[in-house]
Amino acid sequence: MQQGTTWQTNQDNQQQLKVLVVDDEDNIIELIRLGLRYEGFQVEVASDGEQGIALAQRIDPDLVILDVMMPGIDGLEVCRRLRSNPTTRDVPVLMLTAKDEVGDRILGLQTGADDYLTKPFDFYELLERIKAILRRQSRSKSSQRENSGEDAAQVLQFGDLRMNTATREVTRSGRQIELTATEYNLLHLFMSHPRQVLDRQTILNRVWGYDFLGETNIIEVYVRYLREKIEESPSSPRLIVTVRGVGYVLKG
Repeated sequence: MQQGTTWQTNQDNQQQLKVLVVDDEDNIIELIRLGLRYEGFQVEVASDGEQGIALAQRIDPDLVILDVMMPGIDGLEVCRRLRSNPTTRDVPVLMLTAKDEVGDRILGLQTGADDYLTKPFDFYELLERIKAILRRQSRSKSSQRENSGEDAAQVLQFGDLRMNTATREVTRSGRQIELTATEYNLLHLFMSHPRQVLDRQTILNRVWGYDFLGETNIIEVYVRYLREKIEESPSSPRLIVTVRGVGYVLKG
């Protein structure tokens, strides 16, 4: 294996970042385990979905690498359960699969995955995707810490849509709206710039980061998720409006 750069967190105690690999293919597990340990990560493995869910709840990983096609419960269902559990709902998930259809990738993202990589893959592409996800996660946590004090707490409001940046709670007309970390970050961007047209590159840079390596239609996918959650019904007026050829705008 070529020389890599040991990649450790800059947080207190310089502890190794912990990655949980959930896959039923021994050769894939071994490739990822050896490669990530060489790069300075702590690696835990699970060979099926049930074991992966239990281990994620127990070890609190910094990232989960999750195979889609596994015996028993598949990776999509594992991701859904991780997202529905308060202890694991914010952990970043990178999905691996042999399926390469656009619909399959979209389905993976719809369940709450942060990125999607098809097999066979190059280890160093996997590594760069992991680093990109963790950098975005680190920026999100830093922003959350900055807004966690009483003086810094801020409530963003657009009509009957409210966002408390200290508690990360989002409501519309008093109805609680559950969002994934990426959905929250995207909505936060829109609510911080109401009635301002945001172009695609600005959205990618602010939400996914300059180093985003995922699908080019990721914005469209997540805007659709937000619309499904924050709009009263499919026939109600759009809050997030598409500006063709440019991007999107939050307006009412």
